[in-house]
Formats: sequence, structure tokens, C-alpha cells
Amino acid sequence: MKERLLMASDETRKMVLAAAAACDDKKAEDTRILELDPADSGFTDFFLIASAANERQAVAIADEIELRLKREFATYPNSVEGRRQGEWVLMDYVDFVVHIFLKDKRAFYDIERLRKSAKTVDLEELKAALTKKTVAARKKVSKPAAAAKKAPAKKAPAKKAPAKKAAKKVTPAKKVAAKKAAPKKAARKTSAAKKTAK
Repeated sequence: MKERLLMASDETRKMVLAAAAACDDKKAEDTRILELDPADSGFTDFFLIASAANERQAVAIADEIELRLKREFATYPNSVEGRRQGEWVLMDYVDFVVHIFLKDKRAFYDIERLRKSAKTVDLEELKAALTKKTVAARKKVSKPAAAAKKAPAKKAPAKKAPAKKAAKKVTPAKKVAAKKAAPKKAARKTSAAKKTAK
């Protein structure tokens, strides 16, 4: 079973866990994850099956799963069926499929029995497998970083740039203000000259 768990991508497993957490948040009952046998079913890796007490709860669970996966993984279901009726909501995320049933419909269709070759995956086992992979990946990343810290980089001697006197720059705003002020000054001089001539 561990070999089969490694076949599905980490991203898929994280999305299945997030969908299962959304089911728990909306008080879904008897949530199960089935890992499908690739020989038996080549279209998806996992089934997530949950039960709801009524149609409104089934739709609320589906909405929460869709919202959480959109927010955390930027992914949308490929298709959603049965949302309007709420008796059996099916959400196809390609790598896994979510089935949300009313209790009596789940007993009637009994998907778990139809997929005899599927293995029930424990949520804690799935979380542990993900945690183990994450820790291993972090160790691989931290080893090169630790090696880089051991060999300090040589510093080049700092060169001092010769100090230059900065030329006084006139900004465009000052130029415009000076151009506007020039005609006013000239107008004042002419008016003052006219007054003295009188």
C-alpha cells in the first residue's frame, strides 16, 4: 500500500486532505478516502466519500470543498454534478473524485462495495506520509545551505571613489518658475518706468 501511496503526487494527497478537512468542518459523517487500484480504475487515484444529513448540508460541504481547494491550491473541479438536487453531489478533480451522499443514497449505491479492489486510506496515515516526505525534502534543501555556510565567501577590498563636487542642477520645475517670473519682472519695470516719466 505504501508503494501505491507514492504513486499519487504529493499535491494530489494534499488536496485530498484539504477536501477531507472541509468535510469535517461542515460536520460530514463517515468520511472515507479510497485509493483506487490503477489496474481497476485508470481515471482517478482517490475517491473521497462523505455523508450528509440533508440536501442543504450536502451542498454546503461541496461549496466548502470547492472554496478551500480554490483558495489553497488555485484549482477548480473539472465538473460538478448533482449540486442542484443535493442527494448525491459528485465533484471531479481529475486526480480524485468527491462523492457527497445523503445517508440513504449512500447505503443504496454502496460505492465502497463496488470498488472492491480499492484500499481504505486512513487520514492519519496519509498525513504521516506527507509529513515524512516534507521533512525529507527539507533535509535535502538544508544540506547545501549548511555547506555554503561552512565556506565563507572572500570579500574584495572596498575601493573608495574619488570625491567630486556635484554641479548645481536646476530642476525643470525651477526653470518653469524662472520663465514665469521673468515676464512679471519686466512688466513691473515698465510700469515703474511709466510712473517716473509722468
